[in-house]
Amino acid sequence: MDKSGQIIIGLAGEPGSGKDTVAKHLKDRYGAKEIRFSDPLFDALRNFVDAISREDLQWLSHAVRERFGQDIFAKALVKRMSANDGVVIFNGIRFWENYDFVKSFPQSFIIYVTADQKLRWERSTNRMEKSDDNSSFAKFQELEKFETEAIIPEIGAKADFMIKNEQTLEYLLEESDKIMEKIRQ
Repeated sequence: MDKSGQIIIGLAGEPGSGKDTVAKHLKDRYGAKEIRFSDPLFDALRNFVDAISREDLQWLSHAVRERFGQDIFAKALVKRMSANDGVVIFNGIRFWENYDFVKSFPQSFIIYVTADQKLRWERSTNRMEKSDDNSSFAKFQELEKFETEAIIPEIGAKADFMIKNEQTLEYLLEESDKIMEKIRQ
């Protein structure tokens, strides 16, 4: 696959930070194709359970990476790409292997979306995307210590761009547009 003409954007951010909102905006406004690092996990879990929790995703991620190698999800995601995709978003960078995978592309950028932990918990509770999104703040804090979440801030520190998403939705989208302007130059 010829990767030279593509713009690859890796999105990193803690749960509830706004990275999915950024991805949706980039898809809608710039025609980007979104591929989530967790897509293979969701696909597998949907075969077994109706309500997928973050804890389930964390457990399966750990088990699959232990069995098949730390880079297994990057290999799976390459199969979901095509050479025709102009802007590709790899959403959900959680490990250094994910970071290295994104950075292996010639025109690649990492965007880190973050926010205060309590605010992120409130957002997660309101969105109810996963079955355990209505957990207590203490449980939310506990889940953020798991290996799939723990190094996200370290990865964020090495990102090309950062958005501190503690203001309005309009602010988040404007910051995303500013970043896209810089990337397209």
